[in-house]
Amino acid sequence: MMDGVRNLDREFDGITEQWSPRVIAAANGQYVKLAKVQGEFVWHDHADEDEVFIVFRGRLVLRFRDRADVTLGPGDVYVVPKGVEHCPVAEDECWLMLLEPAETKHTGDVETPFTRSVEEQLSGGGPRPVTAVRGGTGGVFGSGN
Repeated sequence: MMDGVRNLDREFDGITEQWSPRVIAAANGQYVKLAKVQGEFVWHDHADEDEVFIVFRGRLVLRFRDRADVTLGPGDVYVVPKGVEHCPVAEDECWLMLLEPAETKHTGDVETPFTRSVEEQLSGGGPRPVTAVRGGTGGVFGSGN
């Protein structure tokens, strides 16, 4: 599945679900994931893993409970340290690359109907298409990590 050259434009073109990351490569126990996002995701953290966000298109705001929000644009990179609760938000569609350990759970320990298993991320999606839904603590979100 992950051998050979991967074209990012083609990979992004194949993503049809918001907040549903797709694993496109693996190296040294890390996954390279692509996602299209829009709206507000769910508040979550990753207790044992840092999460790297790289924006290719659009704007992404990372909200935090314990520090100032961070706004990322095309070409920007930001690392959310392990254990830091965050909530990604994109007013308009945003294209992201995520770098994280293979065992990282999409929504940390928070389970929502939109949580994607590693198996779903490896297969390029899941059976639950989502556009935008109002969530309990997270507001409007589709389906990370």
